[in-house]
Amino acid sequence: MFTSFSVTGCSLELLRTGERGIVIFCKTQDETILKKLISMGIITGTHIIFKQDFPSFILNINNKDFVLDLESVRAIYVRVIDNSINYYV
Repeated sequence: MFTSFSVTGCSLELLRTGERGIVIFCKTQDETILKKLISMGIITGTHIIFKQDFPSFILNINNKDFVLDLESVRAIYVRVIDNSINYYV
């Protein structure tokens, strides 16, 4: 028998629509991606709401929506802070 578990940290790519997280680190060797994330305010400690994953990745940060490409989304790792999904974000 398996015991239940919950994910507390993961790549932003794995979040579902409506989930919230706090950025714990950005993992990329690409300086261009890192500068783009910083310019959007995506740094350690930033609160994120994952709004959409198809056809584009849309994040809400400080009540502003940002569209990111897959490579940028894969570089962001978050600590999940709310597993209850809110589809009305």
